[in-house]
Amino acid sequence: MERPWTSFYGPSVRAQIDELPFRNLGDLVSHTASVYGDAPAFTVCLPNGMNGTLSFRQVDEMSSALAAYLREVAGLEAGDRVALQAPNGLPFPVIAFGVFKAGCVLVNVNPLYTAEEMARQFADSKPAALVIVDMFADKLPEALKGHHIPTVIVTRVAEFMPMLPRMIVGAVQKYWDKTIHPVDVAHIRLPDAIAAGAARRDEGKIGAGSYTASVDPDDIACLQYTGGTTGVSKGAMLSHRNIIMNMAQTMEMISGVKKGEEVALTALPMYHIFAFTVNLVGFYWLGARNILIPNPRPLSNLKRAFENYKITWMSGVNTLFNGLSNEIWFLDTPPKHLKFASAGGMALQKAVAERWEEITGKPVLEGYGLTESSPVITFNPLGRTRSNSIGVPVPSTDVACLDGDGQPVAPGEVGELAARGPQIMLGYWKRPEETEKTIKDGWLLTGDIATMDADGYFRIVDRKKDMVLVSGFNVYPNEIEDCLAAHPGIVESAVIGVPDGAAGEAVKAFVVSRDPALTVEDIRAHCKAHLTGYKVPKLVEFRDELPKSNVGKILRKDLRVEHPVETSQVANA
Repeated sequence: MERPWTSFYGPSVRAQIDELPFRNLGDLVSHTASVYGDAPAFTVCLPNGMNGTLSFRQVDEMSSALAAYLREVAGLEAGDRVALQAPNGLPFPVIAFGVFKAGCVLVNVNPLYTAEEMARQFADSKPAALVIVDMFADKLPEALKGHHIPTVIVTRVAEFMPMLPRMIVGAVQKYWDKTIHPVDVAHIRLPDAIAAGAARRDEGKIGAGSYTASVDPDDIACLQYTGGTTGVSKGAMLSHRNIIMNMAQTMEMISGVKKGEEVALTALPMYHIFAFTVNLVGFYWLGARNILIPNPRPLSNLKRAFENYKITWMSGVNTLFNGLSNEIWFLDTPPKHLKFASAGGMALQKAVAERWEEITGKPVLEGYGLTESSPVITFNPLGRTRSNSIGVPVPSTDVACLDGDGQPVAPGEVGELAARGPQIMLGYWKRPEETEKTIKDGWLLTGDIATMDADGYFRIVDRKKDMVLVSGFNVYPNEIEDCLAAHPGIVESAVIGVPDGAAGEAVKAFVVSRDPALTVEDIRAHCKAHLTGYKVPKLVEFRDELPKSNVGKILRKDLRVEHPVETSQVANA
């Protein structure tokens, strides 16, 4: 297949990456620690500025000890699943890397899940061990009914921080916030598990690579569950090859990054695939100092991180960049050392990208990917960015827009985005039928509608399932939301289709306004000036806030299940 987009690669970017940099993720961790040693690898920064840091050597040593605990003390075997349910913090890399070193499979679990959601994921993945942060452990008795997990390890938000801040955070959580409750299931604390593993390792003289020696590149490294936006959440089987190659593909595209010198801000949760591969694995490999934010909400939680550290790179979603661009403290003192930011997870609106660059002087580079692709498929090359574009495919990747018969459409025509490359998942865990629907002849069918320029840049039109059909015309919410984002009185918006008699569907916009005087008529007039008639929202509803996922992505699906608005909210056409 021809790859016209390679002409936009930088002079040092390889069009094809054939050699796997590391055999497995455990080897990656140990090798990187041998290079960067005592340099700071991860720093957790709390909203009040309290912090703690682990060096590359410390992360390597503790993760090796945890691996020994899992295999020698807890009795896990290669390929057993280990669930990890924790926010961003110093325990996260130690646990994740320890699981890889043990030759086990990591199962990332959203710490905000309800007991019912936890139970469903446990029932599907059947983990042999669970590591959970204490502030969510009160859900365990209900979540574990009928889903026994032999080994439960409990950690804390302030784990591995210096003693004083650790004690302060613990006291505040227990006595002030009252977010810490007794753990009513048999468990061991993470530091005790690491100590027990280190003792057993020393007794048995277990080498650091003893478990990973038999881990092949195509063995499963993670079960990464999809958000479930199109039905029941499914576990994407991501191999060591998938994640390592996608890390290499992405880093190949990011020019100007210097090994051992970068300071990355990780506000997106690392249990989400984008931050997991790019922030956790990718920037660890580059020897970057990773500034971890346990909770980016409210956005003032990021203030001390920007003040105290020379952030050179950050990742986020459209809502994060939009929100920061409206924070007074961020406007007063934008980051001085930032080289660029990268966006994914949802469409980056043109007005948001322009506003960000106006404030910081640096661009937001939009990329595209899915859980099923580890996740990055395309990325905007630095210095060659295009507005409203997801960029060009990363090395070793083929991308096409397909028609209903699975045939490529001509450049500029709309089709379903499909991709193939070394980052595409092995399939869905225990769901061969779903796998067959999603991967055909080696091509991952993304469910996104896109176009390709003649020279190889891609643009997402919208999600296939989000398209609105108005009197036979296809209407894509992204286009309308992008138009609404350009209105100075609108903070954010979401557009869906609602039933509308003979017309089939009507366009409805949910709007969060910064201007109390803004009216439905104002919004429709703005849209009429920029959009053809059938795309103009027929219904407009003002909201104080919009439903969002754990990474800040606006959830149209939650809005679609709501009842239609009152008749009085319908504007006259």
